[in-house]
Amino acid sequence: MEQLTLQIRNMAKEILKKGDAKVIIGWEKGNFWYVSTPAFIDKPEDAERLIWDEYCTNNLAKYLMGYKDLEGKVAIFVKGCDARGVNRLVQDKQINREKVLLIGLSCPGMKDEKKAQELGENAEIPLSKKCEECRYPDPVTFDLFIGEKKSQKKVKDSKDFSQVKEIEGMTPDEKYNKSAANYEKCLRCYACRNVCPACNCKDCIFDHSSKGWLGKANTVSDNMFFAMTRALHVAGRCIDCGECERVCPVNIPIMLMNNKMMQDINNLFGEYEAGLDPEDKLPLGSFEYSDPEEFM
Repeated sequence: MEQLTLQIRNMAKEILKKGDAKVIIGWEKGNFWYVSTPAFIDKPEDAERLIWDEYCTNNLAKYLMGYKDLEGKVAIFVKGCDARGVNRLVQDKQINREKVLLIGLSCPGMKDEKKAQELGENAEIPLSKKCEECRYPDPVTFDLFIGEKKSQKKVKDSKDFSQVKEIEGMTPDEKYNKSAANYEKCLRCYACRNVCPACNCKDCIFDHSSKGWLGKANTVSDNMFFAMTRALHVAGRCIDCGECERVCPVNIPIMLMNNKMMQDINNLFGEYEAGLDPEDKLPLGSFEYSDPEEFM
């Protein structure tokens, strides 16, 4: 990965020198060996901060929201999940694709930083859960590409919904107790919302306590209401990047509810994967007058 890091730095320098972009979003080394954080570069000499290693886990797409009104282009390095996040923002009309320069990288699978912290530098660190389940290591869209592509097809033929089916086999009481056990831990810190490319509303209802959507107290019922509301909000729009679950400080299996939504949408409307093509119609975002109305 050292060679790719050099190529990343050289390309970033050239882009900024030529004025092809005003800002470049990539990764730099954090304060710990197991942490690589988002980096925002606007000077050619600062390109030396950029790195590419096995801890560049963050999906960078959401950070484009901070530059949506910038005059000129933003360049951003994208893995498979980052590229799908960009498509998500384009499809939601949050960013203009013509103002973004995508630099693709094939993802080898990023390591789990929480396990790295726990096990130590000399241990064998497992892949991050989101990377174990990833089906698109190569960016689905890009303008420039560094290195070699890992594969031209999905790593797995289909998404694994076995955990969803396990929950579906439970009784109503068992389902409730499992969900309550998960969400009684919730801090309502909104890290899951803040990192999610599909959570891109200008104003979030949960930022307006005066509207009474949630109580001020951190209760299990309010936490579950928040979780279900957010899952429904991103239904048909979740790009399956797993960032929400990765950043959760109390390790709630947030993707379980998202996966349930994906499975149901596939069953009701046909196979659909968000973020692959910004021209696709959203399964829950469009309609035809000929659609059946049995629900009436």
